[in-house]
Amino acid sequence: MAGVTLRGVVKRFGTNEVVHGVDLDIPHNEFVVLVGPSGCGKSTILRMVAGLEDITEGEIATDGKVVNELAPKDRDIAMVFQDYALYPHLSVYRNMSFGLEMQKIPPAEIRERVEGAAEILNIMDLLERKPKQLSGGQRQRVAMGRAIVRRPKVFLFDEPLSNLDAKLRTQMRTEIKKLHQTVATTIIYVTHDQVEAMTLAERIVVLRDGIIEQIGSPDDVYNHPNSLFVAGFIGAPTMNFIPCRLTGDDGNLALSLPDDIVLPVPEERRSRYAQYRDRDVVLGLRPEFFSLAEDRVPSISPRINVIEPLGSDTLFFFEIGSSEVVARTPPLTGLHPGDALPLAVDTAKMHLFDAETEKVL
Repeated sequence: MAGVTLRGVVKRFGTNEVVHGVDLDIPHNEFVVLVGPSGCGKSTILRMVAGLEDITEGEIATDGKVVNELAPKDRDIAMVFQDYALYPHLSVYRNMSFGLEMQKIPPAEIRERVEGAAEILNIMDLLERKPKQLSGGQRQRVAMGRAIVRRPKVFLFDEPLSNLDAKLRTQMRTEIKKLHQTVATTIIYVTHDQVEAMTLAERIVVLRDGIIEQIGSPDDVYNHPNSLFVAGFIGAPTMNFIPCRLTGDDGNLALSLPDDIVLPVPEERRSRYAQYRDRDVVLGLRPEFFSLAEDRVPSISPRINVIEPLGSDTLFFFEIGSSEVVARTPPLTGLHPGDALPLAVDTAKMHLFDAETEKVL
C-alpha cells in the first residue's frame, strides 16, 4: 500500500519561501493532479517527493516511511518529465531496459517487463527504433514505458504533455488514464492545464503561491469552488465575475448588477445569503448558466460584442457594466455583433464571493 503523505512541508530558496506548510494525504492507487499557475509551487512539491529538492521543513512519507533523507534512487518512485530525457544513441528497448540492467535484473525478466510495458503502451513495433525516429507522442510513451518497467510504488508526472500538439495531448491523456487503470499504483501528476486536471484526476489539488487553495474531486472543484481564484482557474471558458450588491429583505432578496440589471435570488438560496444583505459581492456565473430566453422573459438582453462558433456550441461575448461576460449556448446562427441577445440566467447555480476576502459565501 504505497500512499504518499506530506506534513507541514516547507521549501525556501534562501529567504524566499515558495511552499508554505503543505499538508496532503494521497492514498494508495489514487490519481492526484497538482494544478495551478506558473510559480505556484507544484513542480517544487513534486521534486521534493522525488528527492530532487531538499525539504526545508516538514516530512514526506511513502508507504508510511519518512523519506526526507533518502536518495531519489532509494525512494521506489519513477518520474516522467516534460522533455522525455531519452538516451538518443540507444534503441527504445535499451532505453526502457537500461535502468533494470543497472540493477542486475536477469535478462529474461527484463525482456518480460519491457515487452509487457510495450504491450500496454502499444509500442511493440517501435522497440528497435532510436528516439530520433519517433514522434513526440511515441517518445512520451517510451518515457512512460521506462517508468512502468521499474514497477515503482509511485509514479510522478511533471507536465509530460506540454511539448505535444493539441491532438496528441488529447490522445495521451486517454493513454495515461488507461495506464492508471492497468497498472494499479499511485500517481501524482503536475500540470498548469486545468483541462488535463479535470479529465485525469480522481482528486485535484489547486495551488496558489505555494498554498493549497482547495482539494476535491473534479466535480467538487468545478461546481463548488471555495474561492474566487479556484472558480476562475478551473473551467474553460473561465467563470464570469460581475461585481454587484445584495439588496432587498429576507423574503425578496435580489442582486443589483450594473446597467440596472436586477436578478432575484432563488428562494432556496435566500436564507444562505440573508446575512450578507446590503453588502458588495461578486457574482460568479459559468458560461453554461446562460440560456436563450426564447419564449421566456429574458433576464438580460445585452448587445453582442464577439461571436465564436465552435460547432457543438456557440460562445457570445458581451459586457455587463465594465465586466466582459461570455455565454455558451447551443449552435446558433443568424445573429451578428451589435444584435441584442435575450438570455435567461440560471441563478440557482450561481456563486457569490466576498468582494474583500474572495471566499465563497
